[in-house]
Amino acid sequence: MNQKKLGEALGGVVETAVNKVGVDLNTASAPLLQYVSGVSKPIAKNIVAYREENGSFKDRKELLKVPKLGAKAFEQCAGFLRIIGGKNPLDATAVHPESYAATEKLLEILDIKMDKTVVTSIEKEAADKLRKLGKAEKEKLAADIGVGEMTLDDIIEELLRPGRDPREDMPKPILRSDVLEMKDLEVGMVLKGTVRNVIDFGAFVDIGVHQDGLVHISQITNKKFIKHPLEVVSVGDVVEVKIINIDLEKNRIGLSMII
Repeated sequence: MNQKKLGEALGGVVETAVNKVGVDLNTASAPLLQYVSGVSKPIAKNIVAYREENGSFKDRKELLKVPKLGAKAFEQCAGFLRIIGGKNPLDATAVHPESYAATEKLLEILDIKMDKTVVTSIEKEAADKLRKLGKAEKEKLAADIGVGEMTLDDIIEELLRPGRDPREDMPKPILRSDVLEMKDLEVGMVLKGTVRNVIDFGAFVDIGVHQDGLVHISQITNKKFIKHPLEVVSVGDVVEVKIINIDLEKNRIGLSMII
Protein backbone atom coordinates (compact mmCIF):
# COMPACT_ATOMS: atom_id res chain seq x y z
CA MET A 1 0.00 0.00 0.00
CA ASN A 2 1.22 3.48 -0.85
CA GLN A 3 2.35 4.91 2.49
CA LYS A 4 1.75 8.51 1.42
CA LYS A 5 -1.85 7.80 0.43
CA LEU A 6 -2.37 5.78 3.61
CA GLY A 7 -1.04 8.66 5.70
CA GLU A 8 -3.29 11.15 3.91
CA ALA A 9 -6.32 8.89 4.42
CA LEU A 10 -5.60 8.44 8.12
CA GLY A 11 -5.01 12.17 8.52
CA GLY A 12 -8.32 12.89 6.85
CA VAL A 13 -10.17 10.56 9.19
CA VAL A 14 -8.56 12.13 12.26
CA GLU A 15 -9.30 15.65 11.01
CA THR A 16 -12.94 14.75 10.39
CA ALA A 17 -13.28 13.25 13.88
CA VAL A 18 -11.57 16.20 15.60
CA ASN A 19 -13.72 18.77 13.80
CA LYS A 20 -16.88 16.82 14.56
CA VAL A 21 -16.16 16.40 18.27
CA GLY A 22 -14.23 19.63 18.91
CA VAL A 23 -11.26 20.02 21.25
CA ASP A 24 -10.60 21.76 24.56
CA LEU A 25 -8.46 24.78 23.69
CA ASN A 26 -6.84 24.83 27.12
CA THR A 27 -5.77 21.18 27.27
CA ALA A 28 -5.25 20.04 23.67
CA SER A 29 -1.71 19.24 22.57
CA ALA A 30 -0.08 20.78 19.49
CA PRO A 31 -0.32 17.51 17.47
CA LEU A 32 -4.06 17.37 18.16
CA LEU A 33 -4.65 21.08 17.47
CA GLN A 34 -3.09 20.85 14.02
CA TYR A 35 -5.97 18.62 12.91
CA VAL A 36 -8.45 21.44 13.57
CA SER A 37 -9.64 23.20 10.43
CA GLY A 38 -7.58 26.35 9.80
CA VAL A 39 -4.82 25.43 12.27
CA SER A 40 -1.47 24.60 10.70
CA LYS A 41 1.42 22.88 12.49
CA PRO A 42 3.20 26.22 13.25
CA ILE A 43 -0.04 27.81 14.49
CA ALA A 44 -0.75 24.79 16.71
CA LYS A 45 2.68 25.19 18.32
CA ASN A 46 2.07 28.93 18.73
CA ILE A 47 -1.26 28.27 20.47
CA VAL A 48 0.41 25.99 23.01
CA ALA A 49 3.30 28.45 23.48
CA TYR A 50 0.86 31.34 24.02
CA ARG A 51 -1.08 29.24 26.52
CA GLU A 52 2.07 28.33 28.44
CA GLU A 53 3.19 31.97 28.57
CA ASN A 54 -0.16 33.66 29.28
CA GLY A 55 -2.20 30.98 31.02
CA SER A 56 -5.52 29.48 29.95
CA PHE A 57 -7.57 31.13 27.21
CA LYS A 58 -10.51 33.02 28.72
CA ASP A 59 -12.42 33.55 25.46
CA ARG A 60 -12.15 32.58 21.80
CA LYS A 61 -11.28 36.12 20.66
CA GLU A 62 -8.00 35.76 22.51
CA LEU A 63 -6.93 33.39 19.72
CA LEU A 64 -6.39 36.46 17.54
CA LYS A 65 -3.42 37.34 19.76
CA VAL A 66 -1.66 34.09 18.80
CA PRO A 67 1.17 34.73 16.29
CA LYS A 68 0.30 33.78 12.69
CA LEU A 69 -3.36 33.10 13.57
CA GLY A 70 -5.17 35.72 11.51
CA ALA A 71 -8.82 36.54 10.93
CA LYS A 72 -9.23 33.88 8.22
CA ALA A 73 -7.76 31.10 10.36
CA PHE A 74 -9.88 32.28 13.29
CA GLU A 75 -13.01 32.10 11.14
CA GLN A 76 -12.19 28.50 10.23
CA CYS A 77 -11.11 27.16 13.62
CA ALA A 78 -13.01 29.07 16.31
CA GLY A 79 -16.15 26.92 16.23
CA PHE A 80 -14.16 23.74 16.85
CA LEU A 81 -12.18 25.02 19.84
CA ARG A 82 -13.99 24.85 23.18
CA ILE A 83 -13.29 26.89 26.32
CA ILE A 84 -14.86 25.45 29.45
CA GLY A 85 -15.58 27.97 32.21
CA GLY A 86 -14.55 30.99 30.15
CA LYS A 87 -16.01 34.49 30.06
CA ASN A 88 -18.70 33.59 27.53
CA PRO A 89 -20.62 30.32 28.08
CA LEU A 90 -21.11 30.00 24.31
CA ASP A 91 -17.34 29.43 24.01
CA ALA A 92 -17.99 25.96 25.44
CA THR A 93 -20.37 25.10 22.61
CA ALA A 94 -20.19 24.42 18.88
CA VAL A 95 -21.78 27.79 18.12
CA HIS A 96 -19.37 29.93 16.06
CA PRO A 97 -18.51 33.42 17.43
CA GLU A 98 -20.03 35.04 14.35
CA SER A 99 -23.40 33.58 15.45
CA TYR A 100 -23.20 34.69 19.09
CA ALA A 101 -25.37 37.78 18.61
CA ALA A 102 -28.03 35.76 16.80
CA THR A 103 -27.89 33.03 19.44
CA GLU A 104 -28.27 35.54 22.26
CA LYS A 105 -31.25 37.09 20.47
CA LEU A 106 -32.79 33.65 20.04
CA LEU A 107 -32.21 32.88 23.73
CA GLU A 108 -33.93 36.14 24.60
CA ILE A 109 -36.93 35.35 22.39
CA LEU A 110 -37.25 31.87 23.92
CA ASP A 111 -36.52 33.10 27.46
CA ILE A 112 -33.58 30.70 27.90
CA LYS A 113 -30.91 31.63 30.42
CA MET A 114 -27.20 30.72 30.50
CA ASP A 115 -25.11 29.92 33.56
CA LYS A 116 -21.40 30.65 33.98
CA THR A 117 -20.14 27.58 32.15
CA VAL A 118 -22.63 26.18 29.65
CA VAL A 119 -25.97 26.90 28.06
CA THR A 120 -28.51 25.44 30.46
CA SER A 121 -30.93 22.82 29.24
CA ILE A 122 -34.24 24.29 28.20
CA GLU A 123 -37.62 23.23 29.55
CA LYS A 124 -39.31 20.25 27.92
CA GLU A 125 -42.15 22.41 26.57
CA ALA A 126 -39.69 24.78 24.87
CA ALA A 127 -37.66 21.85 23.52
CA ASP A 128 -40.76 20.21 22.06
CA LYS A 129 -41.74 23.52 20.47
CA LEU A 130 -38.31 23.85 18.86
CA ARG A 131 -38.44 20.32 17.47
CA LYS A 132 -41.89 20.91 15.98
CA LEU A 133 -41.09 24.19 14.26
CA GLY A 134 -42.38 24.17 10.70
CA LYS A 135 -40.58 25.56 7.67
CA ALA A 136 -42.52 28.82 7.68
CA GLU A 137 -41.89 29.28 11.40
CA LYS A 138 -38.18 28.64 10.98
CA GLU A 139 -37.98 31.05 8.09
CA LYS A 140 -39.53 33.79 10.22
CA LEU A 141 -37.36 32.98 13.25
CA ALA A 142 -34.21 32.93 11.09
CA ALA A 143 -35.15 36.30 9.61
CA ASP A 144 -35.84 37.72 13.07
CA ILE A 145 -32.38 36.83 14.37
CA GLY A 146 -30.58 37.48 11.07
CA VAL A 147 -29.23 34.05 10.10
CA GLY A 148 -29.87 31.38 7.49
CA GLU A 149 -32.09 28.40 8.21
CA MET A 150 -29.16 25.97 8.28
CA THR A 151 -27.37 28.10 10.87
CA LEU A 152 -30.58 28.33 12.86
CA ASP A 153 -30.87 24.52 12.80
CA ASP A 154 -27.31 24.22 14.14
CA ILE A 155 -27.99 26.73 16.92
CA ILE A 156 -31.23 24.99 17.90
CA GLU A 157 -29.50 21.61 18.01
CA GLU A 158 -26.87 23.03 20.33
CA LEU A 159 -29.56 24.53 22.58
CA LEU A 160 -31.43 21.23 22.69
CA ARG A 161 -28.27 19.38 23.68
CA PRO A 162 -25.85 21.96 25.12
CA GLY A 163 -22.18 21.02 24.87
CA ARG A 164 -23.16 17.74 23.24
CA ASP A 165 -20.44 15.20 22.47
CA PRO A 166 -21.23 12.99 19.43
CA ARG A 167 -19.41 10.15 21.20
CA GLU A 168 -22.28 9.93 23.69
CA ASP A 169 -24.48 8.52 20.90
CA MET A 170 -22.09 5.66 20.19
CA PRO A 171 -22.83 2.08 21.33
CA LYS A 172 -22.01 1.45 24.96
CA PRO A 173 -19.91 -1.59 25.90
CA ILE A 174 -21.40 -4.34 28.02
CA LEU A 175 -19.87 -3.66 31.43
CA ARG A 176 -19.52 -6.15 34.24
CA SER A 177 -22.03 -5.63 37.05
CA ASP A 178 -19.48 -6.68 39.68
CA VAL A 179 -17.00 -3.97 38.62
CA LEU A 180 -18.27 -0.54 39.69
CA GLU A 181 -15.28 1.13 41.40
CA MET A 182 -11.49 1.00 41.19
CA LYS A 183 -11.36 -1.10 44.35
CA ASP A 184 -13.26 -3.83 42.47
CA LEU A 185 -10.45 -4.15 39.92
CA GLU A 186 -7.71 -6.76 39.97
CA VAL A 187 -4.53 -7.06 37.92
CA GLY A 188 -5.07 -9.61 35.16
CA MET A 189 -8.81 -8.93 34.88
CA VAL A 190 -10.12 -8.77 31.29
CA LEU A 191 -12.87 -6.24 30.57
CA LYS A 192 -14.64 -4.54 27.69
CA GLY A 193 -14.52 -0.75 27.41
CA THR A 194 -15.00 2.21 25.09
CA VAL A 195 -12.13 4.31 23.74
CA ARG A 196 -12.81 7.85 24.97
CA ASN A 197 -9.68 9.68 23.84
CA VAL A 198 -6.65 8.96 21.68
CA ILE A 199 -3.38 10.80 22.27
CA ASP A 200 0.20 10.50 21.02
CA PHE A 201 1.29 8.00 23.66
CA GLY A 202 -1.82 5.90 24.03
CA ALA A 203 -5.59 5.66 24.39
CA PHE A 204 -7.92 6.23 27.33
CA VAL A 205 -10.59 3.57 27.76
CA ASP A 206 -13.78 3.76 29.83
CA ILE A 207 -14.22 0.45 31.65
CA GLY A 208 -17.12 1.58 33.83
CA VAL A 209 -15.39 2.62 37.07
CA HIS A 210 -15.58 6.45 36.76
CA GLN A 211 -11.86 6.56 35.95
CA ASP A 212 -10.61 5.89 32.43
CA GLY A 213 -7.68 3.54 32.09
CA LEU A 214 -4.67 4.20 29.87
CA VAL A 215 -3.50 1.79 27.20
CA HIS A 216 0.07 2.87 26.46
CA ILE A 217 1.04 2.77 22.78
CA SER A 218 3.39 -0.14 23.56
CA GLN A 219 0.41 -2.13 24.88
CA ILE A 220 -1.95 -1.57 21.95
CA THR A 221 -0.67 -4.27 19.62
CA ASN A 222 2.24 -6.67 19.20
CA LYS A 223 1.38 -7.53 15.61
CA LYS A 224 3.13 -4.56 14.06
CA PHE A 225 5.03 -1.38 14.88
CA ILE A 226 2.84 1.70 15.09
CA LYS A 227 3.83 5.36 15.25
CA HIS A 228 0.49 6.54 16.60
CA PRO A 229 -2.41 4.80 18.39
CA LEU A 230 -4.85 6.05 15.72
CA GLU A 231 -3.37 3.44 13.38
CA VAL A 232 -5.21 0.82 15.45
CA VAL A 233 -7.93 2.46 17.56
CA SER A 234 -10.38 5.35 17.24
CA VAL A 235 -12.63 7.22 19.64
CA GLY A 236 -15.81 5.20 20.17
CA ASP A 237 -14.27 1.78 19.52
CA VAL A 238 -15.37 -0.96 21.92
CA VAL A 239 -12.25 -2.91 22.86
CA GLU A 240 -11.22 -5.75 25.13
CA VAL A 241 -8.52 -4.83 27.63
CA LYS A 242 -6.55 -6.46 30.42
CA ILE A 243 -5.62 -4.65 33.64
CA ILE A 244 -1.84 -4.61 34.09
CA ASN A 245 -1.50 -2.20 37.01
CA ILE A 246 -3.65 -0.24 39.47
CA ASP A 247 -2.65 2.81 41.52
CA LEU A 248 -5.50 3.67 43.90
CA GLU A 249 -3.67 6.63 45.46
CA LYS A 250 -3.13 8.36 42.11
CA ASN A 251 -6.37 7.07 40.53
CA ARG A 252 -4.49 5.48 37.65
CA ILE A 253 -5.33 2.30 35.78
CA GLY A 254 -2.87 0.71 33.36
CA LEU A 255 -4.42 -1.37 30.59
CA SER A 256 -3.23 -3.59 27.75
CA MET A 257 -4.96 -4.62 24.55
CA ILE A 258 -2.43 -7.40 24.09
CA ILE A 259 -4.39 -10.28 25.62
